[in-house]
Amino acid sequence: MFDKILIANRGEIACRVARTARRMGIRTVAVYSDADAGALHVAACDEAHRLGPPPPRESYLRGDLVIDIARATRAQAIHPGYGFLSENEDFAAAVAAAGLTFIGPPPTAIRAMGSKSESKIIMGRAGVPLVSGYHEAGQDDALLAREADRIGYPVLIKASAGGGGKGMRIVERREDFASALASARREAESAFGDDAVLLEKYLTESRHIEIQVFADTHGACVHLFERDCSVQRRHQKILEEAPAPGITRERRAEMGAAAVAAAKAIGYIGAGTVEFIVENAVDNRGAFHFMEMNTRLQVEHPVTEMITGLDLVEWQLRVAAGEPLPRAQDGIEIRGHAIEARVYAEDPGRDFLPSIGCIAHLRAPVESAHVRIDTGVRAGDEISQYYDPMIAKLVVWGEDRAEALRRMKAALGSYQIVGVATNIAFLQRVVAHDAFASGQVDTGLVARHRAALFPRPLAPTPAELVLAAADEYLRMVDASLAGSKSSGDPHSPWNLIDTWWLNSADHAVALVFGADDAEYDVRFSIAECGIFVRMARRDYLVGVGRTRDELRLLLDGESIAGNVVALGDERCVFFAGAMRRLRLIDRLLHADEEEHRGGHLVAPMSGTIVAVHVKVGDSVDRGTPLLILEAMKMEHTIAAPGRATVSAVHYRAGDQVREGADLIDLDDSTTAA
Repeated sequence: MFDKILIANRGEIACRVARTARRMGIRTVAVYSDADAGALHVAACDEAHRLGPPPPRESYLRGDLVIDIARATRAQAIHPGYGFLSENEDFAAAVAAAGLTFIGPPPTAIRAMGSKSESKIIMGRAGVPLVSGYHEAGQDDALLAREADRIGYPVLIKASAGGGGKGMRIVERREDFASALASARREAESAFGDDAVLLEKYLTESRHIEIQVFADTHGACVHLFERDCSVQRRHQKILEEAPAPGITRERRAEMGAAAVAAAKAIGYIGAGTVEFIVENAVDNRGAFHFMEMNTRLQVEHPVTEMITGLDLVEWQLRVAAGEPLPRAQDGIEIRGHAIEARVYAEDPGRDFLPSIGCIAHLRAPVESAHVRIDTGVRAGDEISQYYDPMIAKLVVWGEDRAEALRRMKAALGSYQIVGVATNIAFLQRVVAHDAFASGQVDTGLVARHRAALFPRPLAPTPAELVLAAADEYLRMVDASLAGSKSSGDPHSPWNLIDTWWLNSADHAVALVFGADDAEYDVRFSIAECGIFVRMARRDYLVGVGRTRDELRLLLDGESIAGNVVALGDERCVFFAGAMRRLRLIDRLLHADEEEHRGGHLVAPMSGTIVAVHVKVGDSVDRGTPLLILEAMKMEHTIAAPGRATVSAVHYRAGDQVREGADLIDLDDSTTAA
């Protein structure tokens, strides 16, 4: 077994690998970019070394620097995690040439499956069923357009070297094909350094089911059952579970055998995942088609670990060290059910735009034998524009799916994150929806139930407003005590919170909270047994108390508990398993501010301008693409909100912009962003 390994990755997967290595007595070496100098994965390893500037091409994708560091630190092997260099055959070969062990498959296997096009050709020759499509080497735009016509719309464009939903576009109509192809190529080149694509018939309401396989250097190969990854947004997985709902024992064996055969056909070694698209059917016996093979550990591997009781990273290390697989096929069993939710810094209400910023407050669910959190960030860490915005993987286990679902709902309800937008509330709505709860999952679930999953915001409840008001009261008390201690006269009435200090006709403090486009007046005054709160023409007597972790109120005789986190003028109220974002409004301060920035389109996030489609003087209609902004390897099109004339373009392709920057000026103020 190895004495020391280098982990050529960052974030939660680097922390995950380090955790198993530490348990096995293996020392670890971390690498980091300048943006990650203080990151959690750096602290999780025994030593750490700088790679370079934040952009991946100058740091985490510099395989030569990674190998140099491994040799300098006397590491014996390199674990690539997933993403970055994990499926780079040249890197795997260079690691071996340097006399080190690559903890993954041989370069020949990566080459065979690394190209989505080539892998489909190999699988087709081997008799594995494929979705109708175009997987050849020719990449002429006109040729691809003709092939799309042959396949029939809707067509799915996929980056040949891709994964994670990057470089992927669904095209419904022929007239949209050229622009979608150009966009997919740019994204693929940015993410993978290769703009080649393949085409497939897009199957609506299909299921995405994958099989975990493992092979050793002694000729053994097993599967560790399936994972259902059908619930996705923007072609990226957000909820995964094992076993797949409704899959029969016979279908599991059939798909497992196909996956093992695929791995053996390319001389596979290590952990891999064979992904299938399964045509949805009432009896869960729809035809399955090979989609791709990921020659690495998957993001969603924890659900497999939870139902098998196995550590897949340990298996990777043992296989890479030349040991046989720890278990044969008949020694691997399913116990219970596991569900994983990916917690992202993103805004579901804005088409899941990544949210960049500092995590000011983070309170995660309590971990146990049934609840697991894989993360690479802490409170105070930055979510930057350079890397994937995933904050954590929340994984739960239950004796059956119903119990796992209950635990997932409870865990999501206790997750608190402030400073960046997150998808937690969206995940809560998905797992609570009847379709998911009943196991009727497919890749169209989110789009089909959009109205329920993206509801119109509701007004804040009285309990939420009272919690916010009570928190403000306690802040005043804390400020009063601090002022009393630091003043020359601790008995001065100016340091007291009472009716004399309030000095108003009704001895009340008036607060205004904003939520969405509405404002809510809340007034409170001091009582002997707490505070009186008045809002919406109703009075509440509130008893107030605070522990280290929560605010406890006695609201008209009913006990409630919550938490309020202040960030600037924002008040995040956590109550009853949900977060309500309020704004504390100073009407005097904001009386003269403009409600919106007329005539300006601003950057919704920090990123890089990759294309500008208009120039000064151009007339545009609603929906006209104006420019394309790239962040976190994903493209976002800024479109005209209405008919107007372009009066200024402030940036060119290649420029870096920060969130809120003026991008384009339009001559009609009614089109303000």
